[in-house]
Amino acid sequence: MKTIDVPVQRIQVVSSRPFDEVVDRLGSMVGHPEMRKLFAEIAAARSFEEVQKVVKDAVSPTTDLMEFFRLDPGEVVRKALGGTGPRILRLLIGNPVTMSKMARHAPDAAAYAPVTILVDERPDGVRLSYDRMASQLEPYGQAEALAVARELDDKVEGILRQAAGPA
Repeated sequence: MKTIDVPVQRIQVVSSRPFDEVVDRLGSMVGHPEMRKLFAEIAAARSFEEVQKVVKDAVSPTTDLMEFFRLDPGEVVRKALGGTGPRILRLLIGNPVTMSKMARHAPDAAAYAPVTILVDERPDGVRLSYDRMASQLEPYGQAEALAVARELDDKVEGILRQAAGPA
């Protein structure tokens, strides 16, 4: 068994906006396809060009990203605390075409995509956290994958700043 150390750079943006507003702002910047339909269309595509068309129709035209899934770990935390506590939401966002551009050079990239944005309430505000894809791919030494990862990081970090708004 081989072990690879993967150091992660986590960025965090703190917002003074209410939790629901931050989540709504994030949601407005990504596409929201019906995932079963999307995966069926990708599976039925006869070429990469067809996959690109399917994905283009599913992502936000401004960010080129879509929401794959939404998890609410905060619900479990609140139940464990007797019904009160912070809200925590995990959003998985990305773009299958972008993932393919990384994974063709560094197959391990597929383990990190789609990416996670964690939104949680804390005493100092609503925190948006993101683990940079480039930091996760750095150990694999594939320049082509890193270039795509850095572009993805720029997009995600941009939507975090926009969702958080002025501090």
